[in-house]
Amino acid sequence: MSDTHRTDNENPTPEDLRRQVEQTRDELGMTVEALAAKADIKAQAKERTAAVKQQTAEKAALATGQVRDKAAQVAQKLRERTPDPVLEKTAQAAAQVRESAAKAGQYAADKAPEPLRETAGQAATAARANRTPLLAAGALIAAVLLVRRSRGHRR
Repeated sequence: MSDTHRTDNENPTPEDLRRQVEQTRDELGMTVEALAAKADIKAQAKERTAAVKQQTAEKAALATGQVRDKAAQVAQKLRERTPDPVLEKTAQAAAQVRESAAKAGQYAADKAPEPLRETAGQAATAARANRTPLLAAGALIAAVLLVRRSRGHRR
């Protein structure tokens, strides 16, 4: 074959060679960046940890909402199915418990050291934040105890 039959690919110009070198450099740079990202175990672990934390927080929020909804449903059913005299006794018992708790709380506040009072305050705040489930559970326990007690008197 003579030189007159060669294509442009066989005889690239200096400009073509520069473009090919630049393109190869760009591709090599992207490859190196990709390999560096794969090799950065610490960054990958942080990303996975953040993703797991986010998923856990979402699942916890969902579960908390479901528990609150279920507790509200149970409390409503309990109120609907509990006879009025039992509800009245439960309300009286709850009032007595509140009164006794207030007295005990005041006594404890008077006698307890400051760090213990702070911890008790935090527990009270948490209880107020979850009032509905706690009240539902208390009502359920009171109703069960009253039913057991009334069955015991029948025997």
